[in-house]
Amino acid sequence: MVIRRLVGRWQGVVLSLIGLIATIWLGLTGQLALYIHPRYFVFTVIMAVIAGVLALAAFVLAPTAQDGHDQDGHEHSDEHSHDHSDGRGSRWSWLWPVGSVLTIVAAVVALLILPPSTLTTATVAQRDLNGSASALTLKAPALPSKGDYSAFTVRDWASLLRSGAGQDFFADKTATVTGFVSADKTDPNVFFVTRFVVTCCAVDAQPIGVPVYHPGWQNEYTTDSWVTVSSSFRANPNPASREAIVLIPDSIAHTTQPAQPYVY
Repeated sequence: MVIRRLVGRWQGVVLSLIGLIATIWLGLTGQLALYIHPRYFVFTVIMAVIAGVLALAAFVLAPTAQDGHDQDGHEHSDEHSHDHSDGRGSRWSWLWPVGSVLTIVAAVVALLILPPSTLTTATVAQRDLNGSASALTLKAPALPSKGDYSAFTVRDWASLLRSGAGQDFFADKTATVTGFVSADKTDPNVFFVTRFVVTCCAVDAQPIGVPVYHPGWQNEYTTDSWVTVSSSFRANPNPASREAIVLIPDSIAHTTQPAQPYVY
């Protein structure tokens, strides 16, 4: 079949081009950071351009239909013989090219039409929140000499909490953190202001978060919604909770996802 032959010849090249176009588009629009660390932007885009040139060259240098005439005739002969021996072969032969075309369409929709999205609580559930020592200690915060902690991020505060600093250390400190809401698996009165730390790409992203004590938060905030919390640190009113020190805010502000949702 002509369609089957064409799809078989060009499916890999077309899928490659779709992926390369998506990569270059993400790089030009600044959204490549949703998938890889910014330090790899230039390398990735350059390699995508080179690969795109090679893929286009495949269209120019590939054998033409005339070049493959003899081979096609042999294939036709084989198919004809197969048809006589088993009518089922010709009856279902259309399934393969249709499936290939659907694969290409799915790639176009997934990579070029649907908007790129960030990691969510679904990924948090699969990974240990604040469980990665490297994500929290690889870039430990330097304590400010004048006691100004306004520039501290979710990662900085999560790192200090993990370090075992006691309540006396946090007693006079106020944090302002922005992240998405994820639930504490062990304490229904606590949620985390969460971000992902990306070392190389989204595959190795590790969730970190600062615990917030807010009974009934489920009625006001949905998981994955973005919030900004400004509050001082206090001892958790629930002594059975594994989070001994938490933020207990008077109010929590809804916010939009920042242009750079990950932490590096």
